[in-house]
Amino acid sequence: QRSGTSWWWSRIVCHPGVALLNRYKEVHFFDHYGRVADVEPAEYHRYFPRPPGMLAGEWTPRYIYDFWTPPMLRRVAPDARLLVLLRDPVERYLSGLAFATGLGFPASPAMLHYQYERSLYGRQLQTLLTHFPRERVLVLQHERCVADIPGQARRTLEFLGLDPADWRPGAATATRVNASRVAKPPLDAASRSALEAALAADLSDLLTLCPELDPALWPSAASLRG
Repeated sequence: QRSGTSWWWSRIVCHPGVALLNRYKEVHFFDHYGRVADVEPAEYHRYFPRPPGMLAGEWTPRYIYDFWTPPMLRRVAPDARLLVLLRDPVERYLSGLAFATGLGFPASPAMLHYQYERSLYGRQLQTLLTHFPRERVLVLQHERCVADIPGQARRTLEFLGLDPADWRPGAATATRVNASRVAKPPLDAASRSALEAALAADLSDLLTLCPELDPALWPSAASLRG
């Protein structure tokens, strides 16, 4: 959530090998399931009609957060290639709060804790990797995508099995999609320090799982850099 998935999705679908017949970026298919055994593959597959030889998919950020989604996804789409896009966890936290406030949700203690948990990337990714092999998961870094759109687009397309030479991004270069309706809430130095300390162990686990991530791009990871 709030890590640039809508923006990066808009880059991916510029490739002619991607079918957009369903017009969904986020299906939220698994959000309300309670039992893994209840999900039926055909019910999910109907969202992705496509001509032969083309790819189709979706990108719902909540899937990596809910513990029941990875096993359900494994049940209905065991051969899927999965994209994960991560942003500095403190900045994601603040953006998540701003987004929720803009939707009318109060900045309650429960909301603060919820947004904190959504920034625990290591724990969420570990759950995902319990159900999918590492080679089927591409972990991207928002800040690196912003700095190097062509290079990271090539990396993404090759992972999906698409020829980067066919990619036609057009004139669209904006890096912000679904911007928050309100400004990020202020975070004083003491609160920021406390949040970074609370995230540190999980962030360390993440960097162990994904050594390709560059902690230098995340100010909140300063204490973990050598």
